[in-house]
Amino acid sequence: MKTSALFRSVTCTLALALLANAAVATEKRKAPAKKPAEAAPAALSDEQIAHADRVFTGAASCDANQSVHVNAVPEHKGYFKLEFKGKSYMMAPEVTQTGAVRLEDKKNGLVWLQIPAKSMLMNAKLGQRMVDNCLSAAQKS
Repeated sequence: MKTSALFRSVTCTLALALLANAAVATEKRKAPAKKPAEAAPAALSDEQIAHADRVFTGAASCDANQSVHVNAVPEHKGYFKLEFKGKSYMMAPEVTQTGAVRLEDKKNGLVWLQIPAKSMLMNAKLGQRMVDNCLSAAQKS
């Protein structure tokens, strides 16, 4: 086989391999990223659902010009979505002996505590307050 024929053969083989790789890469880009299906939250007890009625919802202004937003999740009775610093957490009410309102996201270790005078967000895993002196409209009046 002559050098030019061998060169053409190798060049064609490389070109076909590059085209095949490009086609695979294009298919990977076209495929939408699949989100893993989120499991439905655990069912709440009647006592937890009753406790949820005491949660102040809406925006709460906090120390250092920060804010927390707490809103009910209509499709999951008793659950709340808490938003802080661009992140969203699914919170469930927990019954307390003191009468304080307590929402927990056990997966992320967050706790929202609400008393008549103020609310605060804590990282229970680290044992630290994330934000304090939060006041919703109901707590301001």
